[in-house]
Amino acid sequence: MGRFKRFVIRLFHTVEKFFFWVKTKTNSRQFIIFSSFLIGITGGLAAVLLKQFVHFTHWIASYDYKLPFKLNAYLYLIFPILGIVLTVFIIRRIFNNKLGRGTSNIIRSIVKKSAFLPKDQMYSHILTSGITVGFGGSAGLESPIVTTGAAIGSNYAKTYHLVFKERLLLLACGAAAGIGAAFNAPIAGVLFALEVLLSSTSISAFTPLIISASVGALISKILLREDVLMSFLVTESFNYYNVPYYLIFGAACGLMAVYYSRIFARIEQALSYFPRNSYRRAFTGGLILSVMIFLMPPLFGEGYESIKSLANNKPHELLNVSLFSNQLSNEFFVMLFVFVIMILKAAATSLTINSGGNGGSFAPSLFVGAYLGYLFSRILTFLGFEQISTNNFTLVGMAGVLSGIFHAPLTGIFLIAEISGGYALMIPLMLVSATSYAVVKSIDPMSMDERKLAKKGGIDRTSTDTTILSSIKTKKLVDEDYPVLREDDTLRKLISLIPSTSKTTFAIVDTDDKYLGIISLENIREVLFDAEKYDSILLNELVYKPKYVIEVTDSVQDIIKKFELQELELLPVLEDQKVIGFIKKSKLLEHYRSMLISTTSFD
Repeated sequence: MGRFKRFVIRLFHTVEKFFFWVKTKTNSRQFIIFSSFLIGITGGLAAVLLKQFVHFTHWIASYDYKLPFKLNAYLYLIFPILGIVLTVFIIRRIFNNKLGRGTSNIIRSIVKKSAFLPKDQMYSHILTSGITVGFGGSAGLESPIVTTGAAIGSNYAKTYHLVFKERLLLLACGAAAGIGAAFNAPIAGVLFALEVLLSSTSISAFTPLIISASVGALISKILLREDVLMSFLVTESFNYYNVPYYLIFGAACGLMAVYYSRIFARIEQALSYFPRNSYRRAFTGGLILSVMIFLMPPLFGEGYESIKSLANNKPHELLNVSLFSNQLSNEFFVMLFVFVIMILKAAATSLTINSGGNGGSFAPSLFVGAYLGYLFSRILTFLGFEQISTNNFTLVGMAGVLSGIFHAPLTGIFLIAEISGGYALMIPLMLVSATSYAVVKSIDPMSMDERKLAKKGGIDRTSTDTTILSSIKTKKLVDEDYPVLREDDTLRKLISLIPSTSKTTFAIVDTDDKYLGIISLENIREVLFDAEKYDSILLNELVYKPKYVIEVTDSVQDIIKKFELQELELLPVLEDQKVIGFIKKSKLLEHYRSMLISTTSFD
């Protein structure tokens, strides 16, 4: 065993040296292309590993143990709780009670941590989400896959000492590879990275993203069985007479996306009364979830099988393993059953994630959209409208709700186009996704992730400017090389410092070294040339106190406002009422310009 371990370590170092050699023999652009190919492979393999792990745990949970008194059916009450509690145990014991969940965690790392993600996120999400979802947690795997791929790209860039813009691009390449592999949908992977992670970019970023997403999709295509990958067939062509119905349906998808976000947030708030990653929280949320799954079995796991049943117009399959299997012939009850599941899915997902499990809202958004599409088409049929395709509305509904929840209409459009085997539904996909997105934006300008970032981290992703400003750290702007004088010092002492410094502004503190104000040479010209007063004038007589000062905890947006409110070019920075330096407005703007160039250009 020791010999094998030494062999693996030597092999790893040899490969690493080879990659460093490649870096020295290529320019930065060529090395990024080379790296995007490697990240596509590793991101695709990570997605395959997670899918296979989930299918293994799901097999354990759904295995017929031939228990007496039909107790096998009641295992649905145990496994979801077990999955969430076990996930919390692993997070606490192995990962030091830290596990960044969701795409908001990636965006926060981009903005606040210069696109650095912890190394353990390259495998922690595979383990925890596999256990949560495999044992019945009602969440999706795509968010953990995206985080895993992003962490692979980030840490690869860190290993080979790449700069911020290159690190950010490879992080996005890892995420694109994850989505591409999860759905065998490389275009959707590229668009997801562009819409959700990269708030702005240049055309030169497309090539690495396309390579990573394509390679990731190819890996999953080779290694995963067809039934593991999510795919559908369009059974009926698009009928342009149905355009008005698709527009109405798009609005319904937008309202459903808003409902999903609101319910998710309310349950998150309700569970916040328990300590994060506590066993009480895990057991409470898991117990409620288990009861919901026991009554409504399609809520178990990702739910892709039930989506396929609806797309094939076989809703009765949803009731086969439920307590209501005797109602299979009751069409009204079947529709009511589908409606209740659709309404409960948001709560089930929020309970899974916020009680301590790991997963995402990507698959649940597709789940809710499919159920809404099926119900909408059936209602139109019952009302007497002809040529209404249940298959088409089910597929298009997935794109509509996903577009609304993630504010990513292009991802929704091309994801469904790719997994349905072509572009036969492109027009209704565009109509529904665009309408849904417009409705959601008019109600909630921020997506779920953006709202979470704004609330917890003060990060605003609604525009490029605010995103870049949020990423600038106040302490990096502080110039500490400014003289500090006491209030009881004389003017002579200030004059004596002038030959030895290029600064024209001085901070004045009291006897306890606490900030009092500033003195600018521009404002004391009258006494500067009156040598007779050098020893008689104390500095506290000359102090000017700006209306606003900068606290070290202020955001860059707050600093800009303070500059604008008093039209000054220089302000003191305080920490616990003590002066630590000054910030120049010109330096802040210069730093912003350099960040703008590095963030939006990948040439």
